[in-house]
Amino acid sequence: MLPSWRPIIGAMSIPVSSMGLRNVGLLEGLRPAEFDALAHACLWRSCKAGERIVSREDTGRDVYLVVGGRVRVTIYSAAGKQVTFRDAVAGEHFGEVAALDGLPRSADVVAIENSLLAVLPCELFRRLLAEHPPMAHRIMADLAGLVRLLSDRVLDLSTLSVQDRLHVELLRLAQEAGVQNNEARLDPAPRHMDLASKVSTYREQVSRELSALQKSGLLAKDGQALVVRDVKRLQQLVAALRADA
Repeated sequence: MLPSWRPIIGAMSIPVSSMGLRNVGLLEGLRPAEFDALAHACLWRSCKAGERIVSREDTGRDVYLVVGGRVRVTIYSAAGKQVTFRDAVAGEHFGEVAALDGLPRSADVVAIENSLLAVLPCELFRRLLAEHPPMAHRIMADLAGLVRLLSDRVLDLSTLSVQDRLHVELLRLAQEAGVQNNEARLDPAPRHMDLASKVSTYREQVSRELSALQKSGLLAKDGQALVVRDVKRLQQLVAALRADA
């Protein structure tokens, strides 16, 4: 049985419930009593949109479970340029790298929506991995996926132009949003600044490229949404540029 530590909630009074934890993929397979004990063992944190949760080079080792909202794993250069790796939504987690290797944090994490986090102490995280092999296997699979993701990012940055990298990101967003009748609706439309941080360029260049894609008919604005009007064409563009890379 996990220890029933009292949660540290900061300045807010947050009801402790195991229900939110049951949707976290990492914890799949725990027994109901273990979820209840874990809910009391975690430190609970409520974050407002725009709030920084973790800073790169921090020495914290805890693992964060996203119970509600959305956060962004990113890095800010000394000059303030942002490079975004991924977003973590409800049911996902972050912070496991520092918990495993004991080194400082490798990235910044910022809330991009109001979010509720369960903060899992490092010692308890490691204990869970030792006592629940399926959880350890999930962490290994996640880390393998991270290696693949970063390998793809390095290849794209090394071989593709900004325009090509934007095509790749738009295709990823279209597939994530869902394709119907060869169209995908990105609602709300991604901010130019966010796209720039994901393809490692500047907002102004993203704005120019998106305008060109709208003039070509590949993209269209619809209220607050951005519509990819021909996903197959975008797929062909991405396939061709990867073949030439």
